Amino acid sequence: MFKRSFSSKDRVGKASKPTKSSFSSQAKLKMQQQLASPPLGSTLTSPIITIVVGKDRRLFACHQDVLSLSPFFAAALKGQFYEGATGRVELPDEEPEVFSSVLEYLYKGDYYPRLLHDTKRNIWTLEDASADKHGRGSVESTVYHNGVGGVLLKDTVIYCTAEKFGLDELKRLALRKQGLQVGIQVDVIIRSARFAYENTPDRDAKLRAHFLALIIRSRKTFKRSGTMQNEMEIGGSKLFFDLFVAMCNHIDDIVDLTNARSPKSI
Repeated sequence: MFKRSFSSKDRVGKASKPTKSSFSSQAKLKMQQQLASPPLGSTLTSPIITIVVGKDRRLFACHQDVLSLSPFFAAALKGQFYEGATGRVELPDEEPEVFSSVLEYLYKGDYYPRLLHDTKRNIWTLEDASADKHGRGSVESTVYHNGVGGVLLKDTVIYCTAEKFGLDELKRLALRKQGLQVGIQVDVIIRSARFAYENTPDRDAKLRAHFLALIIRSRKTFKRSGTMQNEMEIGGSKLFFDLFVAMCNHIDDIVDLTNARSPKSI
């Protein structure tokens, strides 16, 4: 799956200033158009659907036309998740805070903190970004996930939720926002990486590759981490084999570059 999982263009560090090649011009234009106008094809006159979310059964309300922008919900409104008599959709396994961001995206084309493009400097930033909150302003970059029993990167959970709901543009948005995060603890990264592997199909390697690149780029921190050592000894995830392959590819890249300058081999 990863012929070159960690090429130079995939490396992740302080991504508050992405390179010009990190986002294609076409993708930038599409994102800007999306932020300028909600992905809404109705006049908001469709019936109101109530969504019951999480173990605490928090209630959300959404127009049926808006909710149906998701293929998952378009099918759910006709299937077993929908209680026609009460007009409710039951989502017991979802996290309310994450689902709130999904609904915000469906109505506005983004979720807080919004992704902003500085055209003068050609960089992407997050609304109200500040260093003391890891570049996310007043919004925490993590969320407690009841199913996992621990804290995860919020954008990772949103990405996986978007995968489930069939919202490809939301996946792209969540991945871009996660790339702007810095200062995340090792245990949160590893836990989030495991979650990503468990909740994305093998054909979708983008989020997985993000974590592999992050770990390799920050290898000095991870190799000293007792959490990382413990996780690798436990194993049980394809993450660690992919990490091994990505590390080998990274070494091959370095060898190829070195041989191009002064031929030798390892």
